[in-house]
Amino acid sequence: MRTLAMILAGGAGSRLSALTQKRAKPAVPFAGKYRIIDFTLSNCSNSGIFNVGICTQYRPRSLNDHIQSGWAWDLDRLTGGVTLLQPYIGSHDADWYHGTVDAIYQNMDFIRRQRADVVLILGGDHVYKMDYDVLVSFHLDHEADLTIATVRVSPEEASRFGILEVKDEYRVIGFEEKPRQPRGNLGSMGIYAFNVDVLDEVLTADHSRPGSDHDFGGDVIPRMIQTHRVYALPYHGYWVDVGTIEAYWQAHMDLLVDEPRLNLLDREWVIHTRSEERPPVHLRNGALVKQSLITDGCVVAGSVEHSILSPGVQIRPGAVVRHSVIMTDAVIEEHATVDHAILDKRVRVGAGAYVGWGDGLPVNPLAGLSAGLTVVGKNTPIPAGVRVGRNCVIAADLDQDAYCQDLIPCGTTIGDVDV
Repeated sequence: MRTLAMILAGGAGSRLSALTQKRAKPAVPFAGKYRIIDFTLSNCSNSGIFNVGICTQYRPRSLNDHIQSGWAWDLDRLTGGVTLLQPYIGSHDADWYHGTVDAIYQNMDFIRRQRADVVLILGGDHVYKMDYDVLVSFHLDHEADLTIATVRVSPEEASRFGILEVKDEYRVIGFEEKPRQPRGNLGSMGIYAFNVDVLDEVLTADHSRPGSDHDFGGDVIPRMIQTHRVYALPYHGYWVDVGTIEAYWQAHMDLLVDEPRLNLLDREWVIHTRSEERPPVHLRNGALVKQSLITDGCVVAGSVEHSILSPGVQIRPGAVVRHSVIMTDAVIEEHATVDHAILDKRVRVGAGAYVGWGDGLPVNPLAGLSAGLTVVGKNTPIPAGVRVGRNCVIAADLDQDAYCQDLIPCGTTIGDVDV
């Protein structure tokens, strides 16, 4: 039985605001040393699936540079391995991808050449650990045409998911994509196992169907329930779609409890990544670190609490970082404070500045922020003494001239963060 994995990694990730100005969502750093796509790639490698196609589209350079030949995940192979599938224009049926279904449809020639029996359709922007061999075995045992991996979701979140109705033996009898009034809480994880001939059939039909949005949840799955054998595999582990700033931040905070549900220390299921060599962490005199993850190359002389520091971060004397995610080579200068914030690569917070200042929490409608988090984009400095409120977004690649006052009110957006 030959299995091919196809990873959808072309999304713009606009709800991640400044974090996706310079990169695709799957390439966004996570948990200090990883990228989001590392979890899906590691799941493939750990599951014994070494034939992987990755559909890229939006600003793929950072993603391509990270994956390279796939050697970090044992995917640099003469037979199979990893293939980056960028859309192109100029040939019959070739164009930018228009939806998840179209991304797979435009690569059906690649899929056919792999001579696979089962094709896994996977997202490149979810954080979880999963043995795909369990999914494939379930799919074959139930003689399914399509198997959907599912997770129980809270009632307040159900409208963000495709919701399934199942009967005995997990046969799917109903599916509704992002319903306003969900009739259940069994949500699709966006992970599918298809028989390859069925995949070819349904995607070809969808391609020629007028008015289709070319989406698995909105178009293909509801029709397949009427004509094919569709089953649901229940999944009980940790899984999160880090598609919003608040979900991304919360997934980091989930790692900081004493026994996290997503165990990155598990040597039985290693999350692999490509990372450069950095020197050991240096905790200097006066450093205070509590409940945090500190990555190689960091120098800490201040206070870090309930936070995650990526490689090369510097926390200068008297600086305080709380409940925050600080990415590679950022610098927090003397007596600065960063509280409930996400700082992208090479952000420099000037001496005495305060990011995440204030108690008021007006919503930021442009970024959809309401929980008090502040985001600063790549390469942007915060001048010394400036106070940046909560629910603020500061775009990437700004300079100090972007600040016209020393207090940035809560709920403010500075710069163009459209992605």
